[in-house]
Amino acid sequence: MFIQTESTPNPATLKFLPGQAVLDVGTADFPNPEAAAKSPLAMRIFAVSGVTGVFMGLDFVTVTKAEAVDWQHIKPAILGAIMEHYQSGAAVMEGDAQAAHQAHDGPDGEIVKQIKELLDTRVRPAVAQDGGDITFHGFDRGVVYLNMKGACAGCPSSTLTLKMGIENLLRHYIPEVLEVRPVAA
Repeated sequence: MFIQTESTPNPATLKFLPGQAVLDVGTADFPNPEAAAKSPLAMRIFAVSGVTGVFMGLDFVTVTKAEAVDWQHIKPAILGAIMEHYQSGAAVMEGDAQAAHQAHDGPDGEIVKQIKELLDTRVRPAVAQDGGDITFHGFDRGVVYLNMKGACAGCPSSTLTLKMGIENLLRHYIPEVLEVRPVAA
């Protein structure tokens, strides 16, 4: 098995491509070891000292490390954990994947539907290339609230991506959108 790695805009996060499917649908975010209980793969990766976050997409795993740890020290152990997992034949996830976007009930249903469609077609594929994900959290009085996951969480360029990229895109297509803000996952 050959696992490729790619850097991401977030220096604390690396993208690992195992050359086979990771998830059948959606994404899975594990911001800490406790959240990884449903994923044997994430638990193996968290067993590597210095790992602070694991995020999974359809064909990739992004791993976030502690600031005090160097990639050259933990990257071989992460590669080994991913390889061991796939050789074991164990499932990546136990149970069903979560819905990507937060549900929204309220008077702005049509606007929210448009926001989610733009996120799914224009934004999420682009940020997946960088090992992350951005999902809808809420819409209130013209403000769109988004969750930053994987490489996007804590990325130095995430504010620029939100304000200059996503906010401009949404405002262009949906006049009711006035601003975009991140929320803690």
